[in-house]
Amino acid sequence: MRTLQVDQLTVCTAQSRQAMGQAAADDAAAYIRQLMARKAYISVVFAAAPSQNEFLAALAGSGLDFSRIHAYHMDEYLGLAPDAPQGFGNFLRRAIFGRVAFGAVDYLNGQAEDPEAECRRYADLLASDPPDVVCMGIGENGHIAFNDPEEADFHDAARVKVVTLDERCRMQQVHDGCFDCLEAVPQQALTLTIPALTERARIFCVVPAATKAQAVRDALLGPVTEACPASILRRCPGARLYLDPDSAAMWERENG
Repeated sequence: MRTLQVDQLTVCTAQSRQAMGQAAADDAAAYIRQLMARKAYISVVFAAAPSQNEFLAALAGSGLDFSRIHAYHMDEYLGLAPDAPQGFGNFLRRAIFGRVAFGAVDYLNGQAEDPEAECRRYADLLASDPPDVVCMGIGENGHIAFNDPEEADFHDAARVKVVTLDERCRMQQVHDGCFDCLEAVPQQALTLTIPALTERARIFCVVPAATKAQAVRDALLGPVTEACPASILRRCPGARLYLDPDSAAMWERENG
């Protein structure tokens, strides 16, 4: 495992995608156990995407006492059917929420009749039990959660909001095999905002695949700006970014 520091962000490059997911799960589990030594109950935000598969599988098998964890998920499409396999809550239920016994799981409701009211409801949950840990990825356009460059705000006053997804973000869902074509991808979603994800929680960010190489490069070598939302990770104390050889390739080539 190659480890380098970029501002306040620790960047870890593994020898394979599987090793990347395992290393991230080992580190996240170790940190969660540290928290559990002094807190009876902790809260964790989870991302839903194929990029998280190896990490979530390893975390589910880590032996953590999940009964002491309150789980959130960080974003959800608006308007999908409740049982749609592409729904992020459904993804997380298959990947981890349904595999181990969490103390509590709170889902964003993408079928809410009033999305703004749903944002307020979820923001109230986050305020009542703020996340201790955030497990996330980075999108092809540099987004974190569904904070695309046009929607991202490092100083957002909201904690959860309705966003319109840009075309590159929606195409990623096609590249990931979640939808057959761009037209099938919802145009709007609910998302935790950047401050909700970064202000106090310890971040473990897992980013495999060549399709993410440009976003990784921009996040690590470019300016810290909403044009590449993931660049904010460089200002998050203790944050850790996990890469595989494909996602690290462009950054490592330019970084020497």
